[in-house]
Amino acid sequence: MLAALTGLGLSTAAGLNAYIPLLVVGLLANFTDAVRLPQDYAWLTNGWVLAVIAVLLLAEVVLDKVPVVDHVNDMIQTAVRPAAGGVVFSATQAASQFDHSAWMTQNPWVSWVIGIAVALAVHIMKASARPVVNVSTAGVGAPVVSTVEDAGSLGMSLVAIFFPALVIVGLIILAIPAFFAIRTIRRRKARKAQRLSQASQPS
Repeated sequence: MLAALTGLGLSTAAGLNAYIPLLVVGLLANFTDAVRLPQDYAWLTNGWVLAVIAVLLLAEVVLDKVPVVDHVNDMIQTAVRPAAGGVVFSATQAASQFDHSAWMTQNPWVSWVIGIAVALAVHIMKASARPVVNVSTAGVGAPVVSTVEDAGSLGMSLVAIFFPALVIVGLIILAIPAFFAIRTIRRRKARKAQRLSQASQPS
């Protein structure tokens, strides 16, 4: 069960920032015994691969803190973050140890589906909330929120690997701001629809 929580936590982290959990898993697998990757994922410990991920992470950290540019970046990351979620869930053998399920072991594609679904759900919440933050704070909130998301991704990655039992707590902490963000988005849409309805009515 702890292995499944590790995969879940890393996939969640990938939804916030695709490259942080990949880099964390790759570095820990390369230099420590905290993460042991299946042979099929040994490429994740390659120095050149880690260097490329680090460069992409640096670009992500910068671009995601610039209003408007962050929205374009989120559109691009719609494909990248779920893919990263699938990789980290599968790479940490979470699927093969999911409740010691032989069926999961014999169907490795399921681990990809779970990782992709989790990362995609988190990404959608993040991408939906960011425009609201930018508009309500005139762009000032973008770097602050982005920094919090990066810190959350790093924190969740480390918790997932070293303290997987706390992943549930981390998910609850992330769910609270997500709930308020979604509620704010819905309220704004409702007010906008009401204004449009009133404007369309003949005087």
